Amino acid sequence: MAQVPSTLPFGPPNTPGVITEGWPETPPHTRKVLIAWGDNRTAVLPHAAVSHAMAVIERLGYESGLWDTYIRSDSDMIVGGPPSIEGQLTLDDADGIFFMGHRNINLSDPQKADLMTFIRDRGKGFVAAHGALTAFSGAWPEFTDMLGGYFAGHPWRGDLALGNIVNEAPDFPATKHLPAGFTHDDEYYMVTRFDRTKARVLLRMDVSKLPAEHVFPANERDFPVAWAKPYGKGRVFYSSFGHAAEGWDNPNVQRMYMEAIKWSLGMTNADIASRPLPASQQGPPKAIPASGPVPPVLQR
Repeated sequence: MAQVPSTLPFGPPNTPGVITEGWPETPPHTRKVLIAWGDNRTAVLPHAAVSHAMAVIERLGYESGLWDTYIRSDSDMIVGGPPSIEGQLTLDDADGIFFMGHRNINLSDPQKADLMTFIRDRGKGFVAAHGALTAFSGAWPEFTDMLGGYFAGHPWRGDLALGNIVNEAPDFPATKHLPAGFTHDDEYYMVTRFDRTKARVLLRMDVSKLPAEHVFPANERDFPVAWAKPYGKGRVFYSSFGHAAEGWDNPNVQRMYMEAIKWSLGMTNADIASRPLPASQQGPPKAIPASGPVPPVLQR
């Protein structure tokens, strides 16, 4: 077996005879930098799709040549300013965040302030998927305001169901490839603390086509599934799509999140002025009283 010559002029320090092309750990980035942040360490029912979702986001950036991705299952990179230890990655190294965290994520008060500064004041992008609507268990009002709302349960007495989706934004980069109306099988989240005047709803569920057994409020007609909004100088996108790993293999879902990330990073522009709920949207059908005890809705 041929030996690697020991006189090569490169390699890690004090390691003669080792070929290490690409050894520099922090090469200069020629593309945007995205943090794929999926902190699920305190989740009661962590979503199995989170790791696959972050891998898909990394692959989309790598194969398109549009962004490099740091995949993080903790929150250590959510800090601004110079690193406290040599080589530490911080928000200063990133242009945006893809977020799929869940439930009570443990951020310190300085980290929370740094995250809001990153989006609101520095104008960075924030794209959130599915379980992100449950993040911080609703106990951080500023995050809820930034994202646009908080998890309010599932519309069905169960989890997965075929949703009838209306595309309100055929001109928006992340939804223009989708038809005016379509069905999509996923686990949908109802949202509370949502203000339509502060966001542009991109996709909504047609609640008039809910099954008779549902828990969506009978007096409500608006069920946003995806939206885009400003937060200070920053750009924020959220979609309920992405509960199961298989959903992240759907080319339409991949394209939606890819275009959302591009928009959030300032690569594309779009009109995100709010629109009222169309008057043509009918309310949900009257729920049929269940016979016997009603099974609880799983709080995923």
